[in-house]
Amino acid sequence: MKKQNGKVVCDVCGKAGARVLHVAETHGKGKRLLVMENIPMVSCPHCGESYFTADTLHHIGRIKLHRKALAAPRPVAVAEFA
Repeated sequence: MKKQNGKVVCDVCGKAGARVLHVAETHGKGKRLLVMENIPMVSCPHCGESYFTADTLHHIGRIKLHRKALAAPRPVAVAEFA
């Protein structure tokens, strides 16, 4: 993630002013469901793109690989959209 004059620069359009949001992502389903919270995602108001940096994707992969050691079991409410 590049910065210019203290502002985050979008890797897609190259304009300064992108924001880093923290989002939740789910991976897998059923008993293999893994919810990751507080993942930094770059969001650009200029071009509308949102993306994870390579470093963030590497960290997500590490969490998925070592999920048993890193994840804490918590009950999750599930609603079906019907």
